[in-house]
Amino acid sequence: MSSNQNLTLDADYAQAIAPYASYVPPVPTDVESLRKQNDFMIDTIMSLFPCPAQNTVSETELPYKSADGTQLTLHRFTPQPNSSPPPAGSPCVLYLHGGGLISGSVPSFKKDIIRYAAETGITFFAPTYRLSPEAPFPKPLEDAYAALEFLRDNAKEQQIDPKRIAVFGISAGGGLAAGLALKARDNKFQPAIKKLVLIYPMLDDRTRAGEDDPLNEHLTWTNKKNELGWGAYLAGGGAKTVGSPDVSVYAAPGRAEDLSGLPPTYVDVGGLDLFKDEVNAFGGKLLAGKVDVEFHLYPGVPHAWEWLGHECPVTKKAVQNRVSTLRDL
Repeated sequence: MSSNQNLTLDADYAQAIAPYASYVPPVPTDVESLRKQNDFMIDTIMSLFPCPAQNTVSETELPYKSADGTQLTLHRFTPQPNSSPPPAGSPCVLYLHGGGLISGSVPSFKKDIIRYAAETGITFFAPTYRLSPEAPFPKPLEDAYAALEFLRDNAKEQQIDPKRIAVFGISAGGGLAAGLALKARDNKFQPAIKKLVLIYPMLDDRTRAGEDDPLNEHLTWTNKKNELGWGAYLAGGGAKTVGSPDVSVYAAPGRAEDLSGLPPTYVDVGGLDLFKDEVNAFGGKLLAGKVDVEFHLYPGVPHAWEWLGHECPVTKKAVQNRVSTLRDL
């Protein structure tokens, strides 16, 4: 699981992004400017992302409450709405969207959720977890944990098998998913999470590329963005600040040393991603903890490469690998 990679763009990906190569986003100066930039870029890129399965998946909204009583919404995405309801005891996926902990939403990641629900035939649930700095750690994690509890406690009504729940997180949602799995393990949550799927997860607040690191040339999620996102998330709940020695492993799962007892885990990351080394290290800790791990490192692509490179062979391979691991539920 070496993280040493040739730091050049995948040829197909380079061709896919060529029309956008002249666009250089401004450097964010604070959380608000980063949020605006993130949401604009996510919405713009997602508008270009095709979703042929859009009419084959139905969406409904379910109310639920977080630990502090805040009313939230859990979005249910059910494949094949025109067919008979899924049989009782079907598997399901709890999906946690990305956005750097300060942006993003279920609607903005809707096409991604629909894609996986349609290709796996599995019902997905996506919570509207709160964002930072308005709701710093531990509130977003508590929102995710409450969603997991809701699925367990309402399994019969939702026609799902509480023993076959996967937690799927992308980017910042991947960090939340890992933190959720650690909290569920330590709280002896039952039934245990069946599988953990981490897509280029945001795991460690201490991550930073050196000034002379050639990786900087290719980063889509930069040091500055990482510092702003983590700073907002760690602004409350006694988590102190970025890099503080007492940051909770539930906030930054990459700090955890003992990952034994976590569910079987699928992990992937691009070779030109700022998170590459922290994700690689997390995979090694999972192996050390005797967790069943499937790990993929895709050379030549940066963070969130798949949205502009959705037709690239590397993207199709990654999506198929993710779909395959979910079908094993």
